[in-house]
Parts: sequence; C-alpha cells; structure tokens
Amino acid sequence: MQATRSGERSLSAGRRGVNAGMAVIITLGTLLVIAPLLWIIIYLVTQGISSLNLDFFTRTPAPEGETGGGWLNAIVGSLIMLAIAAAVGVTVGVAGGVFLAEFPRHRLMPTVRMVSDVLAGIPAIVVGLVIYSLVVLHTGFSGFAGGLALGLLMIPIVVRTTEEVLKLVPLAVREAGMALGLPQWRVIVSIVLPAATSGIITGVMLALARVAGEAAPLLFTAFGNNLLNFNPGKAMSALPLQIYIGATSSYDENQRLAKAGSLLLILLILIASLLARAASRRR
Repeated sequence: MQATRSGERSLSAGRRGVNAGMAVIITLGTLLVIAPLLWIIIYLVTQGISSLNLDFFTRTPAPEGETGGGWLNAIVGSLIMLAIAAAVGVTVGVAGGVFLAEFPRHRLMPTVRMVSDVLAGIPAIVVGLVIYSLVVLHTGFSGFAGGLALGLLMIPIVVRTTEEVLKLVPLAVREAGMALGLPQWRVIVSIVLPAATSGIITGVMLALARVAGEAAPLLFTAFGNNLLNFNPGKAMSALPLQIYIGATSSYDENQRLAKAGSLLLILLILIASLLARAASRRR
C-alpha cells in the first residue's frame, strides 16, 4: 500500500513537472509571437508620434527637399478607395458566401468555391497588374481602379466569413420560415442574413483591415497624387502608397512622414480589428 502511494506521489510530481515545462514553452512561444508586434508598435510610436500633428492631417505634401506639409491627400484617398473596395467586396463577397452556404447542391457551387479559393491565393501585386491591364490601360490611373483592385482582394475573405457565419444559423430557423410559406430568397433576406449580420460585419471589417495596408496593387492602379483630390476618376494617393514613396525617398522629411503614416495606418487597422471583435461578441 505504501509503495502504491509513493508511486502516486512520484507520478503526480512528474505530471507537475511536465505541466510546468509546457507552461514555460507556451509562455515563450506567446512572447515570440507578441514580441515582433510590440517592437513594431514601440518603434513607430517613438519615431512617428511627434509627426502626427495638425499639419499632418490638414496639409498636402511639401515639395521635395522642403520641410513641413502633411498627408491629407493620402488620408482622403485611402478613405475613398476603401469605400469603393467595400462596395465591390461586400456586394460580391456576401453574394458568394450566401450562394455557397444556402445552395450547397447547386452545380455551380464547386466552381464558385474553386474561384474563391484561387482568388484568395493570388498575390496582391498580381491583382494590381490584372486591373492595370483591364482598366488602367483603357481609362488611365484612377481611384476607381485602385478601389477595384482592393475590392477584389476583399472578396475571398468576405466570401469565406459569410459562408461560415451563415452555417452557424440553425436549420430550424430556415425551416420555420419555410413553414410560414415564405420562398427561399425571402427566408435568406429576411431571416438568415439578419441573424448573421454581426458575423458578416466582422468579416467585412477584417477584410478592410487586410487591404488597407496594401501598396503593391495601388502602384499599378491609383499611381499616387501629391494634390488633394476628391475625384476617384483621377490618379489618387493612399496611405500605404505614400508610405512606400516616403520610405524610399532620400529626404529625411519624407522618411519622417512615412513613419508617422505607418503609425496612423497601424492605429486604423487596430481600431478596425477591435470593432470586428466587438461585433463578433454581440453575435
């Protein structure tokens, strides 16, 4: 009996040792994941916070070699192109997600799913080249072309999120709608989609945060513009595009503004992520 109790104490001590070792490994892994993000945030805050002044939000870039100026043109351009991207990405993405979730036996379902999966794997710069060939070569550089490129990048994220969220809506809810004599499209529009609204909003916010930092497709579509431009039919600047131009400039002033713009972009993405989490918690 004493030998058995001794073995149990030894086994318990061994388990405690394993648990402690695994806790140390998990803690180190967590720190390794968090450390790069913290390092980026600390670097941008220390290097860019002093440049996030009133001029940054109210003025356009100063001529090369001169000090001062701001990135009002890039902020306005980003907002306009993200609005265009949201119109494209949400419309097509939600429609695709509804199709995949509500019509799983349709003969076009495998094709739609394959297209969505392939689109999710296409690099952003390739999407920019495609829009350049299809749109820019015929109409010129514009905010419309930039927003369209960002919208294409949003589509697979919104499709997948919408599909997964709609699958969480109980089948009994659909059957209840059908029992009332409603057609399937009315059940989807009036019952299923409202029940999944918060989840769809989460996907849209995450998709917007994903494409807000893309610079590669905008190099071939929006091109950039140092002047304040509200017309999306013309060349337009954006925060990631301006960051790329400023960071590769040989002037310290441009590099200083690039760090401030990077900090602003990180803050906007962080806010979008927090809003997405808040929306998902209400689900």
